[in-house]
Amino acid sequence: MTSPAVLPHLEAVRGALAAAQLTVYLGGAPAGPAPLPKTFAVLYPGPGSASPSSLADDRTTLDLLLQVTCVATTPEGALGTADRVRAALAAPVAVAGRATWRAEELGGPPLQRDDDVTPPLFYLPVQFRLRSIPA
Repeated sequence: MTSPAVLPHLEAVRGALAAAQLTVYLGGAPAGPAPLPKTFAVLYPGPGSASPSSLADDRTTLDLLLQVTCVATTPEGALGTADRVRAALAAPVAVAGRATWRAEELGGPPLQRDDDVTPPLFYLPVQFRLRSIPA
């Protein structure tokens, strides 16, 4: 058996967030002259870990920690984006060939204001754990 891949799981999360009408970036917001949306989400995935699902040591169970940082120009916008993220991940994401659990919310640090950018932005990181096994 091959180890489970992280990227299809991330694409499934991105798809669920995009279906909730959220602009989603991976690993950071793009730099450049183009203005960013008033609210958006940034995925920061971990590497995931494959663990044995039987005594045969087949490493087919995937545990993936990821952070969805909700960003907005207002505190209410960041909080509202977090609500939309939670709603989008309330059902298990679909990954081909895998059975997935509903994302488990793990919390995260409190709302923060970044005055190093103009205009200031508000950030609210929300951390999740995803698990899947072969279907």
